[in-house]
Amino acid sequence: MDILDYAFMQRALLAAVLVGITAPAVGIYLVQRRQALMGDGIGHVAMTGVGLGFLLSWSPVWMATLVSVLGAVFMELVRWYAKTRGDIALAMLFYGGMAGGVMFINLAPGGSTTNLSSFLFGSLSTVSESDVTAICLLAAFVVLVTVGLRRQLFAVSQDEEFARVTGLPVRFLNLLTAVTAAVTVSVAMRVVGLLLVSALMVVPVAAAQQITRSFAATFAVAVAIGVSVTIGGTVTSYYQDVPPGATIVLLTIAAFIALTALAAPLARRRARALAAAQPGGDPAECAIPASREAGNTVGA
Repeated sequence: MDILDYAFMQRALLAAVLVGITAPAVGIYLVQRRQALMGDGIGHVAMTGVGLGFLLSWSPVWMATLVSVLGAVFMELVRWYAKTRGDIALAMLFYGGMAGGVMFINLAPGGSTTNLSSFLFGSLSTVSESDVTAICLLAAFVVLVTVGLRRQLFAVSQDEEFARVTGLPVRFLNLLTAVTAAVTVSVAMRVVGLLLVSALMVVPVAAAQQITRSFAATFAVAVAIGVSVTIGGTVTSYYQDVPPGATIVLLTIAAFIALTALAAPLARRRARALAAAQPGGDPAECAIPASREAGNTVGA
């Protein structure tokens, strides 16, 4: 394949695979916690890190990681302590992050807002060797946390009170989830872009939930969807000269629509199989309703 003859495409494809793995791996916990838009907020904050990277002549990826982690910690602190005005504090954080990114990058020598476009929407040709190194290290951290602590993170995501009673360090795990989401944003920004990364964290999970019935299956299918759409979007972007981030997100939405259409007949088939398995003498009210069987509940 001629696409692999170019070093920049090799780097882009490697980054795409890592993004496809890490984004849904974190997103499944955010969806369970009903914090689907957290990645979008962190993406806004990370813009300040990108601007500071240009201003200080440091790696924008590492600087964005640092700033987004601090922003994620602040978001968790607001969630814990700010009961009444927390939404205002978060709004100021998000919009301040965007404004800070624009300001810092314009203050940088030779900088302008055009330098932000590749970070906002993704770019194949700008993924450097240093970016790939940073993405690999950050992705390793994300996989280590999301897979190694999956039982604990799932328990906290499902029911914080129950997890606290069982002795789990709920606040630490919540903070770790937020930090991992922030790291994932930094991993994905070169391929998908800061403004679109939240979609890749959430939509593959929502798509997987249409056809799966357990947490483990949802996790595996969501990651498979993530890897497929990131590779497909990257290859399409190369051959059709279209933005990679937008292409990846549109493919993800297409996967969601396709699996949603597939879910209805699957649910009916399961309902018929369950009805056939019921003993002939059981009254009808003992059977599990098909509507409940059709619903998708992500379990442990």
